Amino acid sequence: MYAVIKTGGKQYRVKEGDVLSVERFEAEKGQTINLDKVLLIEDGNNIQVGRPYLDRAVVKAEILENYKDEKVIVFKKKRRKGYRRTKGHRQLLTKIKITGIYPEAAAVEEGKLSAETETVAPKRTRKKESSEAQEKSVPKKKARAPRTTEKKATMKTAKED
Repeated sequence: MYAVIKTGGKQYRVKEGDVLSVERFEAEKGQTINLDKVLLIEDGNNIQVGRPYLDRAVVKAEILENYKDEKVIVFKKKRRKGYRRTKGHRQLLTKIKITGIYPEAAAVEEGKLSAETETVAPKRTRKKESSEAQEKSVPKKKARAPRTTEKKATMKTAKED
């Protein structure tokens, strides 16, 4: 049995016992999480495909560790201009182990799993500002003064003389 799940903007083909690295979850080591965005479940001869997700399907996973990935170097350069910028980035990741694939959520609720399970959302990396703070931070443009036609009038008088 395998399933296709979506987490952190990526899709993964998983089966029970798989260990994989995904975008960071705000959960402690050893905690169990529910991954409810299940796109497909294949069980021998039966294939269930969601539109876009299967309604009652759940994939259970256990958090093994939270860590940072290797550094990725971003280097920008414009030749003959003296422009060089170097930046590095380390992505926050979570290593999880798939403990079970459940096509029906009713099987999960009946007691096949421990009561410690809970759904944990992926960590949000950016905080949105409130609408009041956004309005205050945007400077208002000054109104332009209307153009005057004095120069045109003086030019005509100069030519007439």
